[in-house]
Order: sequence, then C-alpha cells, then structure tokens
Amino acid sequence: MLKYTSFFLLVFVFLTKNTTAQSTLDSIQLKKEFVSLSEALKNPENVYRLNLSNQNLEFSDTIWSKFTNLKYLSLKNDHLKNIPAGIGNLKNLEVLDLSGNDFKVLPSTFTNLTSLKELFLNDDKNLQLEKNISLLSTLPSLKSLHVENDGLKSLPKDIYKLSHLESLYLNNNQFKQLPIELEGLKNLKYLDFHDNRLNLTPQYMRNHTFGFKIRF
Repeated sequence: MLKYTSFFLLVFVFLTKNTTAQSTLDSIQLKKEFVSLSEALKNPENVYRLNLSNQNLEFSDTIWSKFTNLKYLSLKNDHLKNIPAGIGNLKNLEVLDLSGNDFKVLPSTFTNLTSLKELFLNDDKNLQLEKNISLLSTLPSLKSLHVENDGLKSLPKDIYKLSHLESLYLNNNQFKQLPIELEGLKNLKYLDFHDNRLNLTPQYMRNHTFGFKIRF
C-alpha cells in the first residue's frame, strides 16, 4: 500500500509541476508584445499582442487570418488611408488601436470583430464618425470607445445605436456643450470630456442630468 501511495504522490507532484510550468508559459506568451511583423509571422498562432505603431507598413489582407489568437493590435500612427479589410478575421481581438491614421471609414468586415471590447480612434482627423456608427453598433462586445482629438463639434444623432457602450472618451475635441445625444447611451457609465471648449451654465447643468460619471 505504501508503494502505491508513493507512486500516486509522485504522479501528482509531476502533474502539478507541469501544470504550473504550463500556466507560467501561457502567462508569458499572453504578455509578450511583438513589434516586428516578420517576427510575429514566424509563429503567428502564438502571438497575442502585436504593436506595429509608427511603422508605415503596407499590409496584405491575407496575413491577418494567421493570427488566430491575437487579442491586442496597434496600428497607431501608421498613416493608413484604408484600414485592412483582413482585420475582420481577428475573431479573438479584444483591443484595437487605430489612432493617428488617415482613413475616413472602417471596412465592412469589422462586423466580424465580435470579441472587440475597446477601440481607439484618436487623432484620426479624417474620420467621419457619423458614417461608422451603424457598423460599430454591430459589435456586441464593444464597451469602450476613444475618439479623442478628432476635431469633433457634435455627435451623430444615431450614436444611441452603440447600446453596449459603457465608456466614451471625447476629450480634446471642440464641443461647447454636452451633446444631448449622450442621453441615448443607456448603458454609459463614464464620459471623459476634458479639454473641450465648454460653456456650461448652472441652468444647463440643472436641466441635463445624464446619470453617468463625467470627467471635465
């Protein structure tokens, strides 16, 4: 009986060590950020974070389907006039940064980004937000939207369609008043509105109770 007990104890210790080692390895892989596309393409299935900011690369739509586990992607400051349609193949993508680019509208394939939780569209001076609302409204997991320093003076009337949105960042724009359209965002919990050209009178604030936290 003692021999059997010792054997099972050794097996338990072995399995525990292997599980711990695997968990540590998985944790390292999840945190590792690739900044070279060529390096990332060597083992794309093991890439969880890909930062291609400030590289002015040209992308083939065929590469994106290889990154089956990608959760974070940054194409910030790449001056893209068109966002690659192939990004729609990133079914596990949770965070996407497209700030500092030159595009006007997002590709229709964005409707496939069902896991996307946070989207950065900061410093996108050519962005036509009103033409992107319907597409963004199809993203069921989108909770946080950044449209900072985009020269916005007003919000699209149909922004209420972003019904899942919980955080909205509108700082460094050109708003003079809190947009009344915000009242349509029923699940909004936080609004960042600092560094706008606000002229808020006490009467205005009394007449508009939005029900969420605002950073002025």
